[in-house]
Amino acid sequence: MTVIPTAATLVLMRDGAGAIEVLLLQRPNRGSFAGGWVFPGGRVDPVDRVDDEEATARNAAVRETAEECGLIVAPDALLPLSHWSPPEQLATKFITWFFIAEAPPGDVTLQEAEAVASQWIRPADALKQHGAGTLKLFPPTWVTLDTLMAYPTVEAARRSIGGRELQRYATVQVPERGLAIWEGDEAYEGAPDTEDGPRHRLHVGSLPWRFEHR
Repeated sequence: MTVIPTAATLVLMRDGAGAIEVLLLQRPNRGSFAGGWVFPGGRVDPVDRVDDEEATARNAAVRETAEECGLIVAPDALLPLSHWSPPEQLATKFITWFFIAEAPPGDVTLQEAEAVASQWIRPADALKQHGAGTLKLFPPTWVTLDTLMAYPTVEAARRSIGGRELQRYATVQVPERGLAIWEGDEAYEGAPDTEDGPRHRLHVGSLPWRFEHR
């Protein structure tokens, strides 16, 4: 059995005009997430490992963020947001932890091998640009941005997310229908759709993408 490696992502937030802003980095046009806009992060390295899986992921998220954009956050400042398991169709697979944290002071300094551009942006604006075809996103980033739109301030996001259970997304991809599906959707185990059945899916067949969760 092939062991899927673990990765960690850190969503850095700051207060903006009427809404939070998050830091997005643009990956080079090669490798994983080529040309896409993502949050800082990367795979767990041996130096990150401790006895606890979540603590290991925290260490990786902090290290990767410092390496990629020069911003340093303490591991205990991170709050777990979500845990993503990849669909079978992906050639390169990672099990990925997503954390949130308030951005520390300081300038973003990019490691050119890892990121070619950066921007602070409101989640709603990032999703709007993606829907217009001008900002390339991948489903975990899209869903995270959609989740964060609900919070007007960093404190509101930390208070709400810190008080709830970790959100787990084990993704089933249905390319012929343009869907990414998660547990709670009636089609998650392959059953056909009904008119009023439960939904937990992202429509990715065409822009703009559309999230259903009921």
